[in-house]
Amino acid sequence: MQSLAIPQHPVETTEKTFESLGLSRSILRCVRLVGFEHPTPIQAAVIPVALTGKDLVGLAETGSGKTAAFTIPIAERLANSPTHSLKTRGLILSPTREIALQTQTFLDLFGGDYGLRTACLIGGVKMGPQHTALRRRPHIIVATPGRLLDHMEQGTARLGDVDVLVLDEADHMLDMGFLPQVLRILQQVPTKRQTLMFSATMPPPIERLAQQFMSNPERVDITPKGAAQGISHRLYLVEPENKKACLLALLNQELGSTLVFIRRKVDAEWLSGVLEREGHPVERIHSDLSQGQRVQALQGFREGEHRILVATDIAARGLDIPRVRHIINFDIPETVEDYIHRAGRTARGTATGIVSTLASWMDKMRIKEIESTLGEDLPRCTVPGVEPYVEMKPRVSMGGGRRTALKVKRR
Repeated sequence: MQSLAIPQHPVETTEKTFESLGLSRSILRCVRLVGFEHPTPIQAAVIPVALTGKDLVGLAETGSGKTAAFTIPIAERLANSPTHSLKTRGLILSPTREIALQTQTFLDLFGGDYGLRTACLIGGVKMGPQHTALRRRPHIIVATPGRLLDHMEQGTARLGDVDVLVLDEADHMLDMGFLPQVLRILQQVPTKRQTLMFSATMPPPIERLAQQFMSNPERVDITPKGAAQGISHRLYLVEPENKKACLLALLNQELGSTLVFIRRKVDAEWLSGVLEREGHPVERIHSDLSQGQRVQALQGFREGEHRILVATDIAARGLDIPRVRHIINFDIPETVEDYIHRAGRTARGTATGIVSTLASWMDKMRIKEIESTLGEDLPRCTVPGVEPYVEMKPRVSMGGGRRTALKVKRR
């Protein structure tokens, strides 16, 4: 199975040391070999609590070091257990295949030297190699809910000895409709366990899930309010038929690594074809592609083989893609939360980035919602050769009656 390398990008760290978090010398050696010098805020807050065995809800954006925050204490706990070689004791549920593969990579790094075996159960690939991995009695299973249920129904995945459960990107799993599957899986996991839940937001369904399946969890919240710092927001108001021309002008104007979000899978195929015919180095990613195609597209984007990646919201959360300079919302997001998550693909850690949104008169209400959350207006911008949409702004005439003025905001 193909795996993903751990991305490297600037990340905010604390002044603490990993030695101060209660880790053993063996795990500290792995941490140093990976190149981690100081823990990030989420790591500094989560690792000591996780090592005590307490339940925990961690709220943090992608790129904050969250995956290491739970894989390090799991590796610590299982690697130093005298019975770790006999049972599957760790279960990590992920909403997408790519997030599961990233998690497996971290576990291989932090636990590989101590014989910790991980089985990664995801869709889009053959079941045979996964059956083989499960027969080796892995210490940790990393899985997407649907594929894990397939194995449970076949009797190849047994969860009766799990004592550490992680629900990663829990809000994303609910957005993708996985709640019924997650509930079925939780019914098969022992009630006496440690549960770690990580999420970028805390909507009511997540709170209810935490209350129902966790025991007095400690809450760690390091999420920024609104979009991340270091982002330059831009709004391009155009007629719907001019969005393609506006996008092409932007791609010629901003030459950095660019992630273009679009709503539908069929449109991702169409738009990547348009950009390719225009001579742009482009790939696309959406849920109808095979796992091999998705891994190849992400890896090529990370390594600079193609400057542009056209994506549905499958890439909006969870994936840690470094050095993305420019986010373009070809289709405005469905919700403000989606806007924040998409924007979070750039300006990671100490980096800066641009978020450009292409919108028309039909998107007026969503624009207002985004601006209300950000606490500021999105600057109206234009590109050469593309006529901007003309906003109609009421004003009072000299005679006291109302009349309409044309207003075009330019940057």
